[in-house]
Amino acid sequence: MRKLNHALLAGALALACASCTAEKEANYQVIPLPQEVSLTQENPFKLNENVLIAYPENNALLQRNAEFLSEYIQQAANYAPKTKAIAAGEQVKNAIVLGLDPGIANKEGYVLTTTPEGISINGQTENGVFYGIQTLRKSIPAEAKEATILIPAGEIKDEPRFSYRGMHLDVGRHFFPKEFIKKYIDLLALHNMNTFHWHLTEDQGWRIEIKKYPKLTEIGSQRSRTVIGRNTQEYDNTPYGGFFTQEEAKEIVKYAQERYITVIPEVDLPGHMLAALASYPELGCTGGPYEVEKTWGVFPDVICIGNEKAMVFLEDVLSEIVELFPSEYIHIGGDEAPRDRWKKCPKCQARIKSENLKADKKHTAEDRLQSYCMSRIEKFLNSKGRRIIGWDEILEGDVAPNATVMSWRGMNGGLEAAKLGHDVIMTPNTYVYFDYYQTADTKDEPDAIGGCVPLEKVYSLEPVPASLNENEKKHIIGVQANLWTEYIATTQQIEYMVLPRMAALAEVQWTLPEKKDYRNFTKRLPQLLAFYDREGLNYGKHVFNIDSKITSDPEKKAVMIELSTIDDAPIYYTLDGTEPSAKNGTLYKEPIAVTQAANFKAIAIRPNGNNSKIKSEQIDFNKATCRPIELKNQPSPKYSYDGAIVLVDGLKGTNSYASGRWLGFPGKDVEATIHLEESTEISRVSTEAIIDLSAWIMGACGLSVAVSDDGKDFREVASKDYP
Repeated sequence: MRKLNHALLAGALALACASCTAEKEANYQVIPLPQEVSLTQENPFKLNENVLIAYPENNALLQRNAEFLSEYIQQAANYAPKTKAIAAGEQVKNAIVLGLDPGIANKEGYVLTTTPEGISINGQTENGVFYGIQTLRKSIPAEAKEATILIPAGEIKDEPRFSYRGMHLDVGRHFFPKEFIKKYIDLLALHNMNTFHWHLTEDQGWRIEIKKYPKLTEIGSQRSRTVIGRNTQEYDNTPYGGFFTQEEAKEIVKYAQERYITVIPEVDLPGHMLAALASYPELGCTGGPYEVEKTWGVFPDVICIGNEKAMVFLEDVLSEIVELFPSEYIHIGGDEAPRDRWKKCPKCQARIKSENLKADKKHTAEDRLQSYCMSRIEKFLNSKGRRIIGWDEILEGDVAPNATVMSWRGMNGGLEAAKLGHDVIMTPNTYVYFDYYQTADTKDEPDAIGGCVPLEKVYSLEPVPASLNENEKKHIIGVQANLWTEYIATTQQIEYMVLPRMAALAEVQWTLPEKKDYRNFTKRLPQLLAFYDREGLNYGKHVFNIDSKITSDPEKKAVMIELSTIDDAPIYYTLDGTEPSAKNGTLYKEPIAVTQAANFKAIAIRPNGNNSKIKSEQIDFNKATCRPIELKNQPSPKYSYDGAIVLVDGLKGTNSYASGRWLGFPGKDVEATIHLEESTEISRVSTEAIIDLSAWIMGACGLSVAVSDDGKDFREVASKDYP
């Protein structure tokens, strides 16, 4: 038995030794990409459980930063380095030392220096040190498992491009609990963001307790049922609701502050107020009855601006909001407020008259009434030391003089606001609306509101229009992505919709444009995805799928298919609809020319088993396919994609109008000339349109067909009108 015990002890020592000598290498291939990374040839610093995290004594913020860093290391390596306060000038060895350096120019900038003896992270402020910690955190392998971590020697000098780096969440359409809001804030911190825009009130639910108006949560936080799907006639017949108490709101604000994130609340006014009107019907133009809305959209019932009691209500609500949220900004919405009720309301018309609100060529008197409301609320909040943010609709009328504008309907609103001298936060729906689909292939995707914003589209955003002069460019103070939750009912779906698009957004917000490169970004992305995996986050894996470019070649009379993956994984394809594999498929080597109808399928195969989703395309040929085509009127720049060739490329449109398969023509007839290049018998002509009334996209109301023998003189041979 004695020999056996010795053998067991020796085995235990060997295992312990193997454990303590295991090493894993860190690297600085992080997201967002730091502005400047300079590596040296020195040995790396060895991070293990014996390393100390030191911070200046009597600095509570850096103490908390040190505790965060210890916690982050524990999440990766299962050991938590001890933290220690040190006196000024005190030297410590084998340590990560946090400190302040007033010589660093940017208040959120930092310098991270690594030598074989230790690491220092200095910032102008504690905020900057925190971002240095995030870079160190993301450089460490997500799963280090008690290993000694080798941190490369060198120096990182870094600072953000924009001072406002935001992420939005709508809790009005669907409600999400306090603990998830904290988790969402942690995601912002991981991605170097500093602003959480919290959309708290909606037609479908009022989500914040207001002591003076208890019915807002007693009545306004609950809807009787919720529509199923895209505003169908079906409902789930299940009451739905929830709200945050003021104590919970304070707790969330404190949690965010500890992570250097400012919570900006939004109370959307004067529109999107049905939950408030259901609670206090006297605040509306008609007096009701109203109910908390159970469908999605924009509704005519809004706050009665002519009713002084309604204006006092708004001021009372905001008085409590500013007590809960210490942010410099308060968001007051201003979007999607129909004027219908104001036009017929005696009180509103009396207000228009008493305030001498005049119509002009661009604006109605009711537009001026909304401007009166926004300006009055701005003055009220200014009196409390706060500033307002509004959506770009606040430009429709007399803009509140000191308002910051959030440009969501593309970039033009922000461009106009910057020229007028307003600070601007860019949130263009075509780039950073994360409630849009992540892929044009929506077959297996959860419901989304529409549109298509893939990862690469997010990354491609340049928030500062080149047409602005240097002074105007300074007014673009930040970038934000928005997540509206009409079709997002669970926290798992929130994660899926924002990740990894939040990573692309982070690089838009932080990294200088000349240093951005999408291919390089995708090479760094798996390192961040490992953090998502460790935390059990539900994220979109579209980045590993096949990227295809399908074009029409009129000369070859062929549909050309080009395929690629972010990691150059081998791709196998079939043209007969069978499932592709390494055995049953052709290895892709060059663009594929398809000259007849084909059921194309392809898959990228990886050694680790992380294969792509199968890419499928039905390619149909008819007498117009791959023929030269001309358009008399060009499509809207927003929906032009590859131009006229989209109409004859052998591909049908998907159920997403933003997939690149549809052309959009506002205000003019579509006149297309297809050159068949030889005498051709035609028995049938068909066309298709996508219809999405919620996005103001309509179908055709008629079709006519004309033919010509010489391409000059045409004669109509068929026509039909549609309802």
